[in-house]
Order: sequence, then C-alpha cells, then structure tokens
Amino acid sequence: MSTTSPSVVLAAGLALLALVPGDAAARIRVVASITDLASIASSVGGDQVEAFAIARPNTDVHRVEVLPSYMVRVARADLYLEVGLGLDPWADGIIDGSRNVKLQVLDCSRDITPLEKPTQVNASMGDVHPFGNPHYWLDPRNGAIVAQEIAAELGRLDPAHAGAYAARAETFAKEAAACRARGQQMLASLPARALFTYHSSWVYFSHAFGLDIVGTAEPFPGIPPTAKHLAELVRIAKERKVPLLLQETYFSDDAGKFLARQTGLRMVKVAPSCQSPQAGSYLAHIEEVARLVSGASVAPGAEPRVKP
Repeated sequence: MSTTSPSVVLAAGLALLALVPGDAAARIRVVASITDLASIASSVGGDQVEAFAIARPNTDVHRVEVLPSYMVRVARADLYLEVGLGLDPWADGIIDGSRNVKLQVLDCSRDITPLEKPTQVNASMGDVHPFGNPHYWLDPRNGAIVAQEIAAELGRLDPAHAGAYAARAETFAKEAAACRARGQQMLASLPARALFTYHSSWVYFSHAFGLDIVGTAEPFPGIPPTAKHLAELVRIAKERKVPLLLQETYFSDDAGKFLARQTGLRMVKVAPSCQSPQAGSYLAHIEEVARLVSGASVAPGAEPRVKP
C-alpha cells in the first residue's frame, strides 16, 4: 500500500489552485485557526477578502490534526490569523509546511488583556495555559479589538483599501457593543447569575455578560470529572441554586446528565465557535449562546439580530 507525501499533495494542490479565476485571486486570502477570527476578517475585509478557517466549530481547538490540505490553503494565503496564548501551536506546523515565505502571520491575542493568567504552572494543574485563558473571542469586546488588529494588517497588505478596512472595523465595534447589550438584556432574566461550565472555555463570555462561574465539571483543565469532584459540584449547586451547566459540544454528556439528575440544573451544549467564516457569523453566535443560556425561546421563523 503506497502513501502520498505531504510535499506531493502540496504541489498537486497548488497546481489546482492556480486555476482560480482572476477576480478571486486578486482578493486577499486569509486563513484563520478558528471560524471566529475568519468571520471577523470577513466582516472587516468585505469583498476584498476571502477567508477560510482550519478548525471546525464542533471540534476541540486545542487538538487539531495537521493535514497537507491545510498546508495547501496556507501556501496560497496572504495572511494567517492565530488565536495565540498557546491555544493553537499546531498552526506553526501548518505554516511551516506551507513553505509560504510571503505569508504574514498575525497573533490576534497581542492586544487582548488575558484573564486567568497563572502566577505559576506545574503538572498538577492540568492543561493550564501559562499566558492566560486563550478563549478570549467569546467576549464581543475582544472581538472588536481583534477587528481593529485585522483592519490594520489588511491595510498594510492593501493600502488602497486601508480606509475601508478601518471604517468596517469601527462599524463592527458598534455592532459588537450592541450584541453585548442585547445579550445582557436576555440574561437579566436568569434566576441566578451562578453557573457551571465543563471546561474553562466560557470565562470571557461570563465576564462579558456578568455571570459567575462557580465550578467546572473538569477538576482541572483537561482532566475528566471524578466521582468525588461531581459530588462537590452537587453540593455547590444545591447551596448556590446553580441553574445550568454550559458545556462544549465535543465533551461527553455523562457529567451533565448526572448533575441534572441530582440537582435539576439545565445543561446547555453549544460550540465555543461560530458555524462559518462568513461575515456576521461571529456576532450571531455570541448572541445565540446568550439566548441559549437565558433559556429564552425563539418564535418560529425568528432569527438572531446579527445575521451570519
């Protein structure tokens, strides 16, 4: 049984991409580690940008397999958007494998103020990120910061449209503020502000919307729940009247179902990332998470205020 080397796949992929029509080829090609960054780039870039995301929204972005097809994409890209803060080190393998010497790489976390930055890190703490919690995009205010960073980078790559990129970033910031205000209004109806999360993905979301994470299903980041730890969560849930567990889609339901049986809390499963790299998808997802957490129902045919 024969296998094809990544270099052969890369060469074949480049030959196919050479057939892309001229108008598409003239656009700035952006590849992002996650759909959220790609969606923000689409919102800021408009028709001048073509955005693609590596990680799928329903997968664990901590662990992404480096595939030759990703290298093919990046080989023809102008800009790569990294999450940073140690979340997507696998992107380095994709970037290096692309052999794209003209590629610009933007660490989108560079102007973010990280939360949960530990003073020390050791093996007993689980998969702790030494530079701080990397899930910053779940606060729409940070999305606005990233939009400004992307606009500046696009302006350097394409000075003729720099003003348009900056203007779209300003518009995006206003939309992000409005999205947060609507989310806060929805979440004001919660019977309690306390909640559990499965992993530590939702720290920035909770910070943005005034929620209080009082426990995680994982005793330490990346460590599966234990019986002893779940018993402690049951105690906290009853004492604090915790109404829900917010959980990523790629984790097992077992812990959540146990907590629901023991305490009556509601389990909300939702991806931490938006569904597509299209403009509008990022803010629509933030608003959808707020709706799901609030428990609000949607009338038939209704859509989020910010459309993907």
